[in-house]
Amino acid sequence: MTVLLHISDTHFGTELAGPTQALAALVRSERPGLLVLSGDVTQRARRRQFRAARQFLDDLDVPAVLALPGNHDIPLFNLLARVFNPYGGYRRWLSRELEPTHEDEHWLVVGVDTTRRYRHKDGEVSRGQVERTVQRLRAARPGQVRIVVTHQPVLAVRDEDRRNLLHGREAAVRAWVEAGADFLLGGHIHLPYVRSLREAYPGLPREAWAVQAGTAISHRIRDGIANSVNILRRNGDGSTCMAERWDWDGRTGAFTKVLQRPLPLSR
Repeated sequence: MTVLLHISDTHFGTELAGPTQALAALVRSERPGLLVLSGDVTQRARRRQFRAARQFLDDLDVPAVLALPGNHDIPLFNLLARVFNPYGGYRRWLSRELEPTHEDEHWLVVGVDTTRRYRHKDGEVSRGQVERTVQRLRAARPGQVRIVVTHQPVLAVRDEDRRNLLHGREAAVRAWVEAGADFLLGGHIHLPYVRSLREAYPGLPREAWAVQAGTAISHRIRDGIANSVNILRRNGDGSTCMAERWDWDGRTGAFTKVLQRPLPLSR
């Protein structure tokens, strides 16, 4: 299992037929062993949207799926549900576990639920979540690529996105990287990019990378950037991962690789 597909912000209820079908074709051709979905699975946390998401993931037939809730997966207009059962739909249709972990010989992936029912859009990570994630990372086996997944980003490349950054990120990023994290995957802002975490967090003791996914299949694209997904390919000894960005091409009706970058991992 050396291929990981990272998608985000599917926003079921706003999905487009072309990218949805093309993503299924990409899965068939690239055969990822693990799919990571970093939040905002639905547009408004409605039953039919969760049901469509569940059917889509089942039809993809990927060996393993790790999904996280995003702020859109908590009811917005149903105030009783938001207060008393904010994750009811998510747990019924997608996963009982809000902070899943996936582990195999190649990957250790730790999900961190950064949504809060008292926040509309912003994400937050608590001291307890930071410490639990540190313990999971420190228990990684030799050779595993170690990944933490949040919905909101920890690094912004545009000034206008700084307001969307994860609350509590400074302590979290430094603790997670020190504990061995190689990648921090996220979504939320519908903007794909790969950056060294040292750009925003000088003095980190080792190299680690922020990998952001765009919106995979929704019409809610941003700044004219096409629907996009990421693929991480781990090399044999785990010293390097190839990060690839695949964008939807309306002319061909397929996702096409537009960028690839080898990312050295600190070992």
